[in-house]
Amino acid sequence: MTRFKIRGEQKLSGEIRVKGAKNSILPILAAALLSDKTVVLHDLPYLIDIENMMLILQSIGCKIKREGSTMIIDPSSVTDHVIPDRYVKEIRSSIVMLGAVLARMKKAVITYPGGCEIGQRPINLHLQGLRQLGVVISESHGYLECEAPRLTGADIHLDYPSVGATENIILAASAAEGRTIIRNAAKEPEIIDLQNFINSIGGRVHGAGSNTITIEGVKRFNGTEYTIIPDRIVAGTYLVAAAITGSEITVSNVNFEHIQSIVTKLREAGCIITHSNGSVRIKSPQRLRAIEHTKTYPYPGFPTDMQALLMSMLTVAKGTSIITENIFENRFKHVPELIRMGANIRTEGKIAVIQGVPGLKGARVNASDLRGGAALVLAGLKAEGETIVDDIHHIDRGYEKLEESLRSLGADIERVEV
Repeated sequence: MTRFKIRGEQKLSGEIRVKGAKNSILPILAAALLSDKTVVLHDLPYLIDIENMMLILQSIGCKIKREGSTMIIDPSSVTDHVIPDRYVKEIRSSIVMLGAVLARMKKAVITYPGGCEIGQRPINLHLQGLRQLGVVISESHGYLECEAPRLTGADIHLDYPSVGATENIILAASAAEGRTIIRNAAKEPEIIDLQNFINSIGGRVHGAGSNTITIEGVKRFNGTEYTIIPDRIVAGTYLVAAAITGSEITVSNVNFEHIQSIVTKLREAGCIITHSNGSVRIKSPQRLRAIEHTKTYPYPGFPTDMQALLMSMLTVAKGTSIITENIFENRFKHVPELIRMGANIRTEGKIAVIQGVPGLKGARVNASDLRGGAALVLAGLKAEGETIVDDIHHIDRGYEKLEESLRSLGADIERVEV
């Protein structure tokens, strides 16, 4: 088991660079299967989720070579349509392999995906969309057996703007006959990145970032060289780390447009934020102000992936803050751990009321999911004394060597193997 040991009350300073977005990389890795030509991807961090996706691709026949933050994928020898259980159960985003494998092989077998236990994340919207494209899906002993001898374009309306369902439909529709229209599509920047990647290999996808996405199916795809967009959640994490510790830092390689909802909340709490040429500078006051009410929504709303991190910051803000979690019903698992550190938080259903306290105390806490775990690390940076964060393998799913990044800014944090 691995844990973080943090000695708090250290100011942060300096500059840190954000790498490519995990939530872009995973569907783009799946999209590499559309082609039988070599794909080169740049700016990939080392993350458990990316490593698992790479192992899935290799298990079905891809040849992959990694050189630092660059990955070279040769999908020409893909022969298998069965996506192995072992990795699928580790990573929620593996479900996007379904659309990609169907596009390439016209059939696929996959088990239900795993990932963080933050609430129900049903895949019915994925399956409904794929069925409308002509996929025949049967369920047997926990497996989804899918066949698509002929993928045909369709007009698909999503009941909810699901990111994963939008991605799966785009992937399958890119190789379908005719035109597909996705209405009430997810608008996240990662959807735009997937569109741009697919178009770089010869696809015809338009409208990503809006409610309506149009895909004209094509028969052949090319190779490409492509750089992933910066990770907006990692950028937000570093900004909140500066805010909670009353620090001043610069975060580089950031698309400022992608973090507008996060910046708005930080400014509301009293932080001064400026940006230029892909860099964002934050200067935090010695005591943050409470934020009256934050509600999580699909992009461009405040992201659910930042909810735990914002809550951690608000535990030491002056006044009372309210957070409403509208995306996942079980995303307050970090609350009892923050309370162990001296936070004053009450929850009822999807609402959390945070009464700010002057300071937090170091404690031994447990990371039960990716973003909740990162929130506990940030609380440890602020807390008096020593904080131990256990089960940090969850954190490694979305942050590359978080302790080294924070240490480069002056934090006193180390990774301890037990």
